[in-house]
Amino acid sequence: MKSKIQEYLLRSNNKAIRKTIKKQVMFKMACFAFTLISAMTFAQNNTDTQNNFNRDGFMFEFGLGGGIISIEDSAGPQSFDDVQGGGTFPELKLGYMLNNRFGITVSAPGMIYTVNDNDRHFGGIIPSVQYWVKDRWWIHGGVGLAIDSPALYDIKDNVNDDWNTGIAVMASTGYEVYRKNKFALNVQSKLLVGGVKLDNNIDREVVQFSVGIGFSWF
Repeated sequence: MKSKIQEYLLRSNNKAIRKTIKKQVMFKMACFAFTLISAMTFAQNNTDTQNNFNRDGFMFEFGLGGGIISIEDSAGPQSFDDVQGGGTFPELKLGYMLNNRFGITVSAPGMIYTVNDNDRHFGGIIPSVQYWVKDRWWIHGGVGLAIDSPALYDIKDNVNDDWNTGIAVMASTGYEVYRKNKFALNVQSKLLVGGVKLDNNIDREVVQFSVGIGFSWF
């Protein structure tokens, strides 16, 4: 009986340690990305001049990058309890610029993860707004539909074919490093937090952080 109690306490302690490590890793990556982008922002000329770059009408962006994703199920420890690395290609954004600095968008962020040797995708469809704080520096965020689904290349009947939905919150920031005509290339970081309801009333909570580049047309 004593050994079972010790084993239970050891498992609980290990799980708490893993959660602490995950939080520390994600916090450090977030700090690094935001520090990098902030430094690039303040390096620009501290004026509000738009340099004749006009953003008007419809906008489109696709992005690619990589990051980390942490997933927890209420059912208990799973094979994906640790932080995983993943890619974010492709991420899409459609929107309309109300003026040169403010736009209304719909974003489709997401990342691939692995569970029980199956590849899945956690992402969402997020109504959002985007605002250029400075000439090249923007912030972006919204709340919308979270989608947990099989990766399109790894759908398996009765094994990896379930689609789950919930709510997700997204926040991102970026800096335009190159612009010409109606095109802009930016570096960006993104945080996506969400949860979905699985079968048997199981909750799946997800936190993902990524760094990448975006290709935008206005």
